[in-house]
Amino acid sequence: MQRWLPFLKSGPLVSVVRLSGPIAASPRGTSLSDAGLAQVIERAFRRGRPRAVALAINSPGGSPVQSALIAARIRRLAQEHELPVYAFVEDVAASGGYWLACAADEIWADRASLLGSIGVIYAGFGFPELIARYGVERRVHTAGESKSFLDPFQPEKSEDVERLMQLQTPIHEAFKAHVRARRGAKLATDTNLFTGDVWAGDEAVKLGLADGIGHLVPKMKERFGDKVRFALHTPRRGLWTRLGAPSVAAIAEEVEARALWARYGL
Repeated sequence: MQRWLPFLKSGPLVSVVRLSGPIAASPRGTSLSDAGLAQVIERAFRRGRPRAVALAINSPGGSPVQSALIAARIRRLAQEHELPVYAFVEDVAASGGYWLACAADEIWADRASLLGSIGVIYAGFGFPELIARYGVERRVHTAGESKSFLDPFQPEKSEDVERLMQLQTPIHEAFKAHVRARRGAKLATDTNLFTGDVWAGDEAVKLGLADGIGHLVPKMKERFGDKVRFALHTPRRGLWTRLGAPSVAAIAEEVEARALWARYGL
C-alpha cells in the first residue's frame, strides 16, 4: 500500500550485505573479492535511502589485498553517504574476515563467534624426497636467482624462509595499522592482540576487538525502532554455479576454502 501512497511513512531502511566465505582475488564460487562485491556494496549504500549498512560477516580470511580493497570501498562509501556501518560476526571473522569487520563503526558478535587472527600466514607442501624416491629429476633453469623461490620440489632454503618473512612483515604491519586506526582506544593495552590468535565473543569484547554481544535484527531494531526494514544485498552467482555445474578450478577453490574453515573447526 505504501508503495502506491508515498505520503504514508515507512520504517527506516537498513541495507544488509552478506560477506560470507573466504577472500580471494577470483570472484568464483563462494569467495569474496573486491571486483565481485563492488556492485553489491555500491547498491547497499545507494539504493532506497538507507539509514545504515549492516555487514553480516562469516569469513575465515584469505587475500590481504582483497580484504584491504573491500574494506576501503566500504569506508569510502560510508563517508560519501554519511552512513553508519555495523558489522555482525556469525561463526568467524578471522584474519581477512576481521579486516572486513574493522571497516564498520561498530562490531557485534555472538558469544560463540571467533574473532581476530591478526597475522599473516603462508602454507605449502614440500615433495623433494617423494620425487627422488621415484627417480624423478627436477630441472629448473632461471634467469634470476630468486625465480625458484620456495620451490616445493626442492629442499627448503633458509634464505627463502628469510625472504618470506621480509614479505610477510609489511603485510602484517599494514593489518595492525588498519585495526588500530579503526578500533583505536577500544583495544586492550595489556594483551598482545597481533599474534594471530583468536578469541570467542565475550573475550573479544573485553579485549576491544568487538563492541558487544548482539545479533543483526534485534540490534538494528534497538537502534532504529521496531518498524525498521531490511534490504539484503548479495552477489549474483554465475549461470553454471546456479545450475550446479562447478568447474575444475571451482572444485580446487572449494578444497582450499574448506582448509581455511577447518582451521576454526568449521
